[in-house]
Amino acid sequence: MSLLTRTLVDVRPLRTSPVFRRLLIGRTVSVLGGFMTMVTVMFQVWDTTHSSLWSGAVGLAQALPLIGVGLFAGAWVDRADRRRVYLLSTVGSAVCSVLLAVQGFTGHVPVPVVLALVAVQSSFGAVGGPAAGVFVRRLLPEDQVAAGLALNQVTGQAMMLLGPAVAGVVLGWWGLGVCYLLDALSFGMSFYGAYGLPALPPEGEKSRPGVQGVLDGLRFLTGHRAVRGALLVDLAATVLAMPVSLFPLVNEERFGGDPRTLGLFLSALAVGGVTATAFSGPVTRLARPGPVMLCASGTWGAALALFGLTTSAWAGLGMLAVAGAADSVAVLSRVTIVQTHTPDALLGRVTAAEAVVGQAGPNLGNLRAGAVAGWTTGTTALITGGLMCLAAVMGVGTTTPELRGGRRRATTAQPPPTVPDQPGAAAADRSAAADRAAGSDAAAAGSDAAAAASDVSPTAAPPTA
Repeated sequence: MSLLTRTLVDVRPLRTSPVFRRLLIGRTVSVLGGFMTMVTVMFQVWDTTHSSLWSGAVGLAQALPLIGVGLFAGAWVDRADRRRVYLLSTVGSAVCSVLLAVQGFTGHVPVPVVLALVAVQSSFGAVGGPAAGVFVRRLLPEDQVAAGLALNQVTGQAMMLLGPAVAGVVLGWWGLGVCYLLDALSFGMSFYGAYGLPALPPEGEKSRPGVQGVLDGLRFLTGHRAVRGALLVDLAATVLAMPVSLFPLVNEERFGGDPRTLGLFLSALAVGGVTATAFSGPVTRLARPGPVMLCASGTWGAALALFGLTTSAWAGLGMLAVAGAADSVAVLSRVTIVQTHTPDALLGRVTAAEAVVGQAGPNLGNLRAGAVAGWTTGTTALITGGLMCLAAVMGVGTTTPELRGGRRRATTAQPPPTVPDQPGAAAADRSAAADRAAGSDAAAAGSDAAAAASDVSPTAAPPTA
């Protein structure tokens, strides 16, 4: 194997698992459609109301169902056949996109109705996300799990960058309805990717229903030191050091408010993140996600503190590129730790909790940064946030030896399931799977986009909603 091949993202899962390859293609197309819809909703709401309050309500309509429904959906996923749950949620999300397309073509639909459709679609996504969270672990052998997660991340990052641009072109040429309709069609690829999967019921004891099942998952999170440490490090990085809300102020303080510089701030984070994931081969093959996450999260905090100190635009952009790269590596390591240390019977609930952390952390971090900057300056908020992040990461690493040792450790040792290649056999297998299934699941367009945003760095692309 050449040095370049070992350096680039590990593509072994694409060669060894046709099932994973088909699933990844479907997910990638659906994520593209999901980000197109996010931009289209933002455009429609602003064009209708010209109100920043209503524009902010779009993010609320997307976030609240993910947080409110996610944990209970995770408990249901851990009682059901994850494949069928994912398929049902995909269908539900597609129906929401069709309804958005209908109102886009007809026009004059009240904004609350649009936001209600967004919230329902996000609820389907909150169900499909935890179901999809078990796929990589169940479809790939242990030594390829991190590589599969990296492929999910790099394709998600690429669609986060491409989706808003495509949405802008489609909106300009054909309008709202076509953009929503393309998203609805993208769910067909997501459905196709998951339809050929084998049945994926939980391995081990099924989740208890309702609140008790949720509490069981939270008890695992608080009791498993490596998983708990990984989520605490992620929260430290996002809550204490998230810089995006400070960019306009820092740009004004340091660089005269030039809009070109502001755009480059966001692009530098994105370029660093995508580059790091594209060259993640050595990281995923190292099989030590714990130490990698600690080092990457510390680098994120240090780079942002240095960005706060610099007065050179080019040096600042370099620090942001380093921060974006470090954040992407940290997110990849976090997901690998969660996937390889969580028993399959709990993976739906833990994935849902991880998504809540991924959704809440950056938003709280931007709120903290804005509050500190209001009391002091943007520079002070950046420097103190980066240093606090670095101190918190060192604290978690010092008190969590399980995270420092951090070798990948599978909780199950079964080989990945095989799927018949012959159409007739595949149909029979799907029929048998349907008979055995105890529940159903799917991932929506908005849900795939939300899952992508959770799996990739929150700074991998400029926020679109």
